[in-house]
Amino acid sequence: MLERIRTRSGWVGVAISIAGVAAFTLILIPFRASLNSTEVALGLLMVVLAASTFFGSRAGLAASVFCILSFNFFFLPPYYTFNIAGTENWVAFGAFLITALVSGQLSGYALRQAHESEQRRLEIERLYKELSEAFEQASEAEALRRSEKLKSSLLDAVTHDLRTPLTSIKAAVTTMLTPSNEFQINDPSAIDLLKIVDEETDRLNYSVEKLVGIAKVEAGAIERLSHPTSVEEIVSNVVGRASKLLAEREITIDVTSDLPNVFVDPIAISEALYTVLDNAAKYSKPPGKIKLTARPTGEGSVMLSVQDQGIGIAKELRERVFEKFYRAGIGGGRFFPGLGLGLAFARGLVESQGGKIFLADPESEYSTNFVLTLPTEV
Repeated sequence: MLERIRTRSGWVGVAISIAGVAAFTLILIPFRASLNSTEVALGLLMVVLAASTFFGSRAGLAASVFCILSFNFFFLPPYYTFNIAGTENWVAFGAFLITALVSGQLSGYALRQAHESEQRRLEIERLYKELSEAFEQASEAEALRRSEKLKSSLLDAVTHDLRTPLTSIKAAVTTMLTPSNEFQINDPSAIDLLKIVDEETDRLNYSVEKLVGIAKVEAGAIERLSHPTSVEEIVSNVVGRASKLLAEREITIDVTSDLPNVFVDPIAISEALYTVLDNAAKYSKPPGKIKLTARPTGEGSVMLSVQDQGIGIAKELRERVFEKFYRAGIGGGRFFPGLGLGLAFARGLVESQGGKIFLADPESEYSTNFVLTLPTEV
C-alpha cells in the first residue's frame, strides 16, 4: 500500500501535502487559545514528516513551507499577519523554520535511501536467480555430456565383446563353405543352412559396425581425412557393394558428367551412401524403383539424392528418423529388420566430412528422397 502511494505523481503528492497542512491548520485554530507554540509546532511537524514519508522530499519541502507560513499567520501573535511580536515568538518561529525544513529533507532522504535499498535488493535477487539458473543449466549440460560419454563407452565395450564371437563364427562358416576344406560337406541342406548363417553373420556384423560407428561419432573420434575424391567412383563402388540389396529393385543412376571432385573421406561417404541405399531397399517392396542422382548445386557442393517408392516418411518425422533407435513405418503388418541406427550413423559420417544429409520432397513417382550435400572445397 505504502509503495503504491509513493509511486503517485510528484505534483499530486505536493497538492495532497498542502491540503493536509490546510486541514490540520483548520483543526488547530479553534484550540489556539489553549495550545502553546511548541505544541502547535510539533503537530505541524508531524504533517511535514508524513508528507515526506508518503510522497517524497518535494512534497515534504512544500509542506514545510506552508507549515511555516501557517505557523506564522495563524499561531504567532499578532494573528492573521506575517508580523511577529516579541523575542520569544521570533525564537519559536526560527526554531520551527529550521526544524521543519531539516526534518522534511531528512525524511525525504531516508525515503529515497529506503527505495534505493529496496531496488538494490531486488536487483541482487534477480542476479542471484539468473546465476542459479546458469549453474543449474551448466550442471544439466555437464550431466548430459557425462551421460553421453558413458553411453558411448558402454556401447564401445558391448560391440567389442560382440565382434570377437562374430569373427570366429564368420571364419568357421567361411571355412566350411570352401569346397577344398577338409570337412567335405556334401549335403545340400547343410550347405544352405551354412549360407544362411554366413549371410546373417554378415548382417549382424554390419549392425555391430554401425554401433561402433555411432560410438565414434558421439565421442568425436572420426577424423576428417579429406582429399579430392571422384563422385563417380563413390557411386560406382557403393552400387557394386549394394548389388545384392538392389537385385530385386529397379535402380536408375543419373550422374551428371564432369562433376567436380568433393573434398571428403571416400570411405566415410561410401559407408553413408551405402546405408541410405540399404534403407531404400529395406523399406520398398520389390520390384520398386530406386533412383540415385548426383549433380552440382552451384553453391560449392555436390548433391547426391536417393529416392525410392517405399512407405514414405511424414514431414513432421523427417528429423526424427536421424535419431538413434528411432524407426519410422513400424507396423502395418510388415517387419523391417534393424535397430534404427543406420541413419544416425550416416548423418554422423556425412557431417564429420563437412556435408549435410536430410530428407527433401521427392519427385512425383517416388515417396522418399534422401539428400546428401558434399563440399567441393576444403
